[in-house]
Amino acid sequence: MNVMSKNGFFAKGADIGWLQQMEITGFKFYDPDGKEKDCIKILKEHGINSVRFRVWVNPNDDPRTGHNSIEEVAVMARRTQAEGLKLMIDFHYSDSWADPGKQNKPAAWNDHTPEQLAEDVYQHTFDSLTYLKNEGIDVDWVQVGNEISYGMLWPDAHIDQFDHLAHILNRGYDAVKEVYPVAEVIIHLDTGNDSERFIRFFDQFTARNGKYDTIGMSYYPYWINTTFTENIDDLEANIKDMIVRYDKDILITEIGGVDSEPDITYDMIVNVIDRLRAIPDNRAYGVFYWEPQGAEIWSHYKLSAWGADGRPTRAMKAFLH
Repeated sequence: MNVMSKNGFFAKGADIGWLQQMEITGFKFYDPDGKEKDCIKILKEHGINSVRFRVWVNPNDDPRTGHNSIEEVAVMARRTQAEGLKLMIDFHYSDSWADPGKQNKPAAWNDHTPEQLAEDVYQHTFDSLTYLKNEGIDVDWVQVGNEISYGMLWPDAHIDQFDHLAHILNRGYDAVKEVYPVAEVIIHLDTGNDSERFIRFFDQFTARNGKYDTIGMSYYPYWINTTFTENIDDLEANIKDMIVRYDKDILITEIGGVDSEPDITYDMIVNVIDRLRAIPDNRAYGVFYWEPQGAEIWSHYKLSAWGADGRPTRAMKAFLH
């Protein structure tokens, strides 16, 4: 059990990787009363106590598919740390989005062998975190890979090549612990209600002496064409099983609902938080909304918790529950 869960901390989090670009391109944020305000302060006023930022290796500068360099993350991390928010760093090990449907190697690593890729992951993780540490930034959690249900750095570390995958992930773990020894290392898979997906992965990782502290889950009923009432029991059952089966704490590192259905999203988040809090010993100790401030009018993403008027929707009030 990790320090934060032992101390009773519950993370009410937001992944806000788009925020810097939204501000640069002129998007204005307003509190529920219509007062223009720093988005980070609005999030805090809605109960958010933790943030998550993704890191890409050599990103371009497109507002929606680029940025997220470690230098840009440091700028945002200084701001959020000044507000007293805890910090999760999410390494994608790609130049752009990595998720279950794509785990593209950074262009600079494209011709590297699996052994070279393991050292690439180590060095990129070590250098990036060292940069943050030298900037005076505290890091509480680090994801080694993003939604890696089918592996990463394809094809070399696909789950069909699990020996390579495990070695690469363990080198990422080593780098984290060298820079931030008490940071929690997260292995993050998608579709948290799918127990077979998690058992398949973590049985294989455990058999290869995989090193990690916490299991991260995504939970998006929208992306599997369901409502949360259809599978939230499965999510809860999987969380409880993971705790018992692998003796690891759990975080919902990504969640989201349709922006035009804020009442449903509110109910979903409240329900998830209640179920996590009911698990003994605080072993399931947090929920992170993915890009709640990423209003569709700017991002073209339908699952934010923000309106075209620049104000948070009722969905955000779930974190005050």
